[in-house]
Amino acid sequence: MPSDSDRVLAIASHVVFGYVGNSVTTFVLQTLGLEVSALNTVQFSNHTGYQQWTGYKTASDQIDELWQGLKNSEIMEEYTMLLTGYVPGADGVESVGKIALELKEVNKAKPGKLFWVLDPVMGDCGKLYVSEKVVPVYKSLVPHADLITPNQFETELLCGIKIDSLSTLDLALDTLHKTYKVPHIVITSVTFPGTSEATERMFCAGSTITSQGTARKFVISVPVIEGEFVGTGDMFSALTLARFREQAEIAGLTDTQSWISPDDVKPTQLPLARALEKVLGSMNLMLQRTDVARAKKLAAYKLASDTNPKLNTVRTMRASELQLVKGQKDLREPSSEFKAISLNLKTDSIA
Repeated sequence: MPSDSDRVLAIASHVVFGYVGNSVTTFVLQTLGLEVSALNTVQFSNHTGYQQWTGYKTASDQIDELWQGLKNSEIMEEYTMLLTGYVPGADGVESVGKIALELKEVNKAKPGKLFWVLDPVMGDCGKLYVSEKVVPVYKSLVPHADLITPNQFETELLCGIKIDSLSTLDLALDTLHKTYKVPHIVITSVTFPGTSEATERMFCAGSTITSQGTARKFVISVPVIEGEFVGTGDMFSALTLARFREQAEIAGLTDTQSWISPDDVKPTQLPLARALEKVLGSMNLMLQRTDVARAKKLAAYKLASDTNPKLNTVRTMRASELQLVKGQKDLREPSSEFKAISLNLKTDSIA
């Protein structure tokens, strides 16, 4: 169980209706027993998948001002973990980076005290949805994070390697560790287009370095649930932080720098691997629940004809919102069907 002193500073987007960004993160972390402070980088009426929304982005100077307010009230010392997600614009990412570095500096004499999970939100499916200026800023911040959670496209941006096989996935993990010296990596979703399994299964890949910087790599295979889900990356990162902290405590690592396991711990026995098995168990249950609810809602909506695509989009997005409240049990009691498998070096096999 988390201690009374555990508190997460979560920096991400926010919506009034629905579940993305901190609307997801706060609920998930609190459900799993962690105190959360949410600093919102945007305030929108609903997520942009609706293709219509109102609201505003939080300017970098406003982020700075909010952070200064926390420091003025001596709240800065409360944080033991940091989770950062979507930030609009390079200036905003730089401001968030300054917060992270300041927290790291304050806690440098306390190994394991400030654990930073960085989700470098830049794009997906081969397309950027942030300014190109954001990419080099994230590259400058990754070396300071304890754990990064990029998707496949973001991983390719960070390491410059096209991931189209297990061997290139293996190489990408090695390259990220070597280039950025980041202790832990999770690539949230990997598929290999052109293969027969691409539409049915995907991989979640993870790695934790040894004291010598060697990557201990593993993958977990999960089924693909068809349909457009939004907020899943935020849910994944929040679950990963909570479950990794849980497993690090079990292993006695929360007072160890970056919660890095001793060198004799095998890839599939790593706290990160065991955490992700639970994360994916919860994710699969939640998406199944959401998929069933979506089908019922869409049937009730009786979508308009093709002459009104805007209305169809709005109704589809509303029906597809994550079933977080109804799925609290999914978060607390994940299924145990997913198991980590070691990723062999420079091969096209797993064992």
